[in-house]
Amino acid sequence: MIKIREAIVVEGRYDKNTLSQIVDAPILETSGFGIMKNKEQLKLLRQVAEKRGLIIFTDSDGAGFVIRNYLKSAIEPQFLKHAYIPDIPGKERRKSAPGKEGKLGVEGMTPQVIEDCLRRAGATVAGEEALHQGTGITKMDMFNLGLSGGPDSKARRLALLKALELPEHMSSNGLLQVLNLLYTKDELYKLMDVLE
Repeated sequence: MIKIREAIVVEGRYDKNTLSQIVDAPILETSGFGIMKNKEQLKLLRQVAEKRGLIIFTDSDGAGFVIRNYLKSAIEPQFLKHAYIPDIPGKERRKSAPGKEGKLGVEGMTPQVIEDCLRRAGATVAGEEALHQGTGITKMDMFNLGLSGGPDSKARRLALLKALELPEHMSSNGLLQVLNLLYTKDELYKLMDVLE
């Protein structure tokens, strides 16, 4: 079990149950789209984010991104980190059929995948130095690499997301944030050369 300083927000109780077996950290729920009508819960999330930081850890489907984007717009960005699970086809054990998009959610991830996602998000793990965070990747770099603003940008972004095991629904800005967490500018250019 890893101890993390930040609180983690997930969509529902099954996600919370899965994480609580892997992570020693406060885990809060949005009750799915319920967060959009629950002002008290949103106020609590803001307070927790300001006090200790908040990691948004929603599913990689469209609904998960709607919730993530709502929270991104409602909470100051300097208090947020974003953990993204990979797009993995399948269904959770408790369900009789896969979800609408046929992808596993947070609750269906293995402990190792969850830990890797939290570390990539920049979670503060007790007893460890913070991960080196690359700096300097800009929107202009994204444009120069063909990841935004060009006719094939979407396809190139999807190929990069797949190679990095990140969800296909991730926006250009979300990808830029993750790239700056994980890579230096030189490392990104080398990675794109390999993908060519």
